[in-house]
Amino acid sequence: MLIYPAIDLRAGECVRLLHGRFDAVTRYDADPLARLAAFEAAGAEWVHIVDLDGAEAGEPRQHELIGRMAAATGVRIQTGGGVRKEEDVARLLDAGAERVVVGSLAVRRPDTVIEWLDRFGADRVTLALDVRMIDGGPMVATDGWTKGSGLSLWQALHRLSAGRPRHVLVTEISRDGALEGPNLDLAAEIVRRQPRLAYQASGGVASLADLAALKAAGATSAIVGRALYEGRFTLEEALGAG
Repeated sequence: MLIYPAIDLRAGECVRLLHGRFDAVTRYDADPLARLAAFEAAGAEWVHIVDLDGAEAGEPRQHELIGRMAAATGVRIQTGGGVRKEEDVARLLDAGAERVVVGSLAVRRPDTVIEWLDRFGADRVTLALDVRMIDGGPMVATDGWTKGSGLSLWQALHRLSAGRPRHVLVTEISRDGALEGPNLDLAAEIVRRQPRLAYQASGGVASLADLAALKAAGATSAIVGRALYEGRFTLEEALGAG
């Protein structure tokens, strides 16, 4: 299982949100380039970078910084936040990102994102579907997790299936940044229903045991953020567990 250490950017700093709330921010690093270098030194193959300001605003805010980060490292970068236009995807890829994350637009305008999958290739685009568990089912939220879509995770994936996506990142919002453990039942259900997808699990990882459990559930990769920043385990240990 691949481990993606996470760098969430807000006003040029590394932060983490609790439950996706922009008013519940913990600041960790003033220099994201230094954090990126530390992840590279620890052996990371990939890093997951999110422009939180862009996600909140609905348009890119820190793509210039992300481009500088991509130029400064040999680590592969998966990044998104505020991606709404084809040129946003092209600009990030041109700046050195390996893969661009598309979230809200994949829910609101699936036909457009299917076109992007065709143009850029399924390995260059990750679909990000952020969910809240409502009445036992995963319901998709959009716009920096502030709005409900009215769609279940399964409905959203079905609408995108014509594009034959390869990578999907699913975050359970209630667990994100909470260090309460991932939703293993949801992980297993995603793998059972969508075995063809390279599924990235996000939200709740607090221990190496959580990573082992996600691997056993069939997750292709896991996003790890706050647990690393708060020293629950090292990135070297996480990479070994994966």
